Amino acid sequence: MPCVLGVDLGAGSLKATLVDESGATLAEAAAPIATQNPKPGWSEQDPAQWWQALQAVVPQVLERAGLPAADIVAVGISAGAHIAVLEDADGQVIRPAIMWNDQRSTKEAAELHARAGELIIASGLNRANPTWTLCQLAWLQQHEPDAIARVKRLYIAKDWLRSRLTGDWTTDYSDALGALMSDVETRGWSREICDLIGWDMDTLPPVKAPEQIAGTVTAAAAGATGLAEGTAVVVGSNDTTVELYGAGAVTAGQGAIKLATAGVVFLACDRPEVHPPVSCYPHILPGLWYMASGINACATAHRWVRDTFFADLDPATAYAEMDRLASGIAPGSDGLIFHPYLMGERAPHWDPKLRGDFIGVTLGHTRAHFARACYEGIAFALNDVLRAAQALSGAEFGDMRLLGGGARSATWRQIIADVTGLTVKVPANGDASFGAALVAAVGGGLFADAEEAVARCARIVEENRPDAARHALYARLFDLYDEARKGLTGINHRLHDGL
Repeated sequence: MPCVLGVDLGAGSLKATLVDESGATLAEAAAPIATQNPKPGWSEQDPAQWWQALQAVVPQVLERAGLPAADIVAVGISAGAHIAVLEDADGQVIRPAIMWNDQRSTKEAAELHARAGELIIASGLNRANPTWTLCQLAWLQQHEPDAIARVKRLYIAKDWLRSRLTGDWTTDYSDALGALMSDVETRGWSREICDLIGWDMDTLPPVKAPEQIAGTVTAAAAGATGLAEGTAVVVGSNDTTVELYGAGAVTAGQGAIKLATAGVVFLACDRPEVHPPVSCYPHILPGLWYMASGINACATAHRWVRDTFFADLDPATAYAEMDRLASGIAPGSDGLIFHPYLMGERAPHWDPKLRGDFIGVTLGHTRAHFARACYEGIAFALNDVLRAAQALSGAEFGDMRLLGGGARSATWRQIIADVTGLTVKVPANGDASFGAALVAAVGGGLFADAEEAVARCARIVEENRPDAARHALYARLFDLYDEARKGLTGINHRLHDGL
């Protein structure tokens, strides 16, 4: 049975998904990944643990599928963007990988923007901030010059992990852009941007298409993982790029909402939409791009409500009970409004001093109301991002794929459809490891191109259409939600600053 293996290195775990040529998931397996926070605002991971996790999950997924490794036609790997791995001349990792959510390079990012913001945005399509590799490298040059002096090769996370399998040294344009060191005209590296920090371009990998074969599994890697020696491994792309692609959002106007730890809104576009701090990336399909932006607390806020209001329930069934109770409450939660700013907020307000709240509480409100208000508040926050993206780009939104664990909630899905006024569709498999597998299927020859892979494999299993009356109600409530956010901003700032 010819199949492909997709691997996604997430912030908290590494997941492998085995997919056949019809797009059916044959087996999945995952292993945890630890993050170190040596100082406030710092976030690092040990790449060696990524490799250990890959060695653990591949045998599991093969055993669960009951298939020999020889049936795998190709392997695709994705990972978070902006995560650089630095190696020396002996191929040794020099230091832990700085993660995308690390904030140590705030000063360097501000200096780069002040000095060359227009150049960076024109060439790299995004604004310098601590998320991007360019700013992290500038920090390392200032604070760890001995480590930087040893750098022979720079990898992005998915490329370093892939190199354990193949020995290759390659990246794709999406990850070059994610480093904020790319050239939109050549779709390669930008000498002008590299010169801003004096970065040696000889340390940067060649840039190839995501579906291109980067190499094959070596004998040593086969022995370590259980994969068959000689199996093709494609270049791949970053996690958000393959997620959007694998979910089937492949025409301009289609997008996705991801209900995960953070909430993310994606929109496919037929040209680069450059509106910093909203991110802009190339799509897997040639000629397409996408915008991405998000809120800080999505599943995080959902879990906080569970732990705070439903702590007496079995954690294994608490979410289902929240769903049941929330579905019995009328839209609007009888005037209870939730702002999910438990960690400040990113898009569209970019205000780390905002705080979460429930407003409008009365003696008539029960924990069922708080459950529904949680769903509605997160939907309002996501709608806030959608409205801002429309205002910035003038883009028209079509249907939206719903991704992440929250997509399993029928109540939440319908609330999002009613709040946004958009049809919400749930793909059969919408995670990054599935998207990485489809990219591998194209490179491995199972499909002629990326369009055919999606047409054959990306299926919709649930659909929620907005109700006109509920949408009108939520539009009025959203205005109150936004008015309350504005009115409480000054108070939130004073609370954050210690009065």
